[in-house]
Amino acid sequence: MSGSDVRAVALVGPAGAGKTSLAEAMLFVAGAIPRQGSVAAGSSIGDASPEARERGSSTELNIMHFEWMGDGFSLIDVPGSPGFSADGAAALHMADLAIVVVDPDPTRAALAEPALRKLEQAGIPHALFVNKMDQARGSIEELLAALTPMSKAALVARQIPIRNDDKVVGFVDLAHERAYRYEPGKASTPVAIAPDLEREEVAARFHMLEQLADHDDMLLEQLLSDEQPSLDTIFADLARETAGGLIVPVLFGSAASGLGIRRLLKMLRHDTPHAGQTAARIGADGSCVQVCKISHASTVGRLAIARLFGGPLSDGGELIDADGQPTRVGGLFTLQGGSATKIASAPAGSILGIAKVDAVRAGDALGTAGAPVAAPLHLQPPVANCTVAIAAKDHKDEVRLSMALNRLAEEDPGLRWDQDDVSREALLHGMSEEHLAVAVHRLKRRYGIALSVQRPTIAYRESIRRPVTQRGRHRKQSGGHGQYGDVVLEVRPLERGEGTLFEERITGGAVPRQWIPAVEKGMMDALAKGPLGFPVVDVAAALVDGSFHSVDSSELAFRMAGRIATADALAAASPYLLEPVAHVTITAPGSATSRITSLVASRRGQVLRLTTLEGWSNWDVVEMLLPEAGLHGLEAEVRSMSQGMAHYEAHFDHLAEVAPKLAGTIVQAARQTA
Repeated sequence: MSGSDVRAVALVGPAGAGKTSLAEAMLFVAGAIPRQGSVAAGSSIGDASPEARERGSSTELNIMHFEWMGDGFSLIDVPGSPGFSADGAAALHMADLAIVVVDPDPTRAALAEPALRKLEQAGIPHALFVNKMDQARGSIEELLAALTPMSKAALVARQIPIRNDDKVVGFVDLAHERAYRYEPGKASTPVAIAPDLEREEVAARFHMLEQLADHDDMLLEQLLSDEQPSLDTIFADLARETAGGLIVPVLFGSAASGLGIRRLLKMLRHDTPHAGQTAARIGADGSCVQVCKISHASTVGRLAIARLFGGPLSDGGELIDADGQPTRVGGLFTLQGGSATKIASAPAGSILGIAKVDAVRAGDALGTAGAPVAAPLHLQPPVANCTVAIAAKDHKDEVRLSMALNRLAEEDPGLRWDQDDVSREALLHGMSEEHLAVAVHRLKRRYGIALSVQRPTIAYRESIRRPVTQRGRHRKQSGGHGQYGDVVLEVRPLERGEGTLFEERITGGAVPRQWIPAVEKGMMDALAKGPLGFPVVDVAAALVDGSFHSVDSSELAFRMAGRIATADALAAASPYLLEPVAHVTITAPGSATSRITSLVASRRGQVLRLTTLEGWSNWDVVEMLLPEAGLHGLEAEVRSMSQGMAHYEAHFDHLAEVAPKLAGTIVQAARQTA
């Protein structure tokens, strides 16, 4: 290859824009695959998993590779749906350039803003590819006008369309000042620029040069002096300003029809930064591999998917972790969608799979030249707001289920799981309801475990309103030694959030000191399930009196007495129900804000504040308090109100009293299912 390294290009953008179709078209035109498959037909190289095929959209990260004119490229196809985007976040940060794939309809331009802002914030150079131009209804000018407020860097159109009866049939390359007519499935044919298009072409080219001159004083002087800049100057500026994030080049075409793909590949060859620049941006020092994902999906077993910086790597080579510990490469694999092919070595810049490195985790950076690398890729883990309770139908599968959940969570940073201490439910947390549905499907398919999936139990609690003094006596005689324990407890409410407290104020040895801890254990036993049927919080109990029997008293007897006294006191102290309330922050397009605030009210929520999202074109941030019961189904409704763009984060905030009527319904339902 003529390039010094393999370069990595990420495909990002909203779901449905055609990222996977564009990857397929690029692979086909570059000769990496014999025919161009289709996402709709389930024949594409990317989206090869059964879950992606079933949905007709990406559900996980896809890595592919090709060569174009002697230069090597890795493609990173990042899922467009926010529910699955966490899977590709680390790989995206390692890309040399990102292509934001958008729909040509100006009314759908806002869908691209989240991707544009994330790339901007991360400092990742990027360009725009307007897909489906053979179906375009609006003009490129209208689309760019709609997109311009969504990007700090100037959007620089490198082409203008050639139309015939409102249908795009070709383009004019503004740098070369050459026109081309599309030939489906073939290279475009050079044609003369039509006379009625010449004035538009001249104006568009001058505007492009003006945008480049904003960052090149010499070019600006040439334009002011009516000098014609050389092609070398124009192409050097395009490459430099793209790599620096100063401009966002805009090209267009149609992935499904293969239109404009060769022009895009030529742009990538000239303008994509090299791996060394990316290594400097992410802090990947020296010769190293930066791991972005762990995969268990391959037929070859566990693979650490990583990008190679600074030098080549061979099968059997040694990797050094940040602590200086060595690990041996157990196999190198090149990735093409869902397939992995063993290779003997990989050049710098490659994205590859590394086998049999079980201690390696996503985010790790490992040296390849005998020295440790202390620059792991640190990404903020996403907030997993949606939860399901999951269990194996056959108890014999519980160990297998734990293993499978660990593997899924290792693969996908958007997934995590834990076990609730009170309900004992295994809880699987994900980015969206669809995300969780895919995870459950994957569990069943890969591991053959029959699963029970349901809504998680809401962590209701109860407390008391007033203090009560209560005696508890446990006495039992059944031949031989009996059981005797007698205590008097003063039970009182505490302030919200203070927890539980046990005190003893015994005088005169009414309860021997060796049995006082047993009374406390009995109190805690009673608090585990109060008179309403839920754990009790924010309660204090003081042991103030009691009596004992020299023969029949025991630890068990005083534990039972403490439990009886506490349970009777709670029932007499006006118990009431508490529910968990979350602090929820919804980020949404301004057009959806009013619908979202109405939704909050319908779910017993309280809006705290409404602000605009700084730096964004027309987005709002709505902060609210919402009962945990109101979170179920919220993600789907919020997204449906915002063309799939809104997202939220929810964190436990406090426990709040439930209104008496609703509390009665909850308590009755809990008793029926107990």
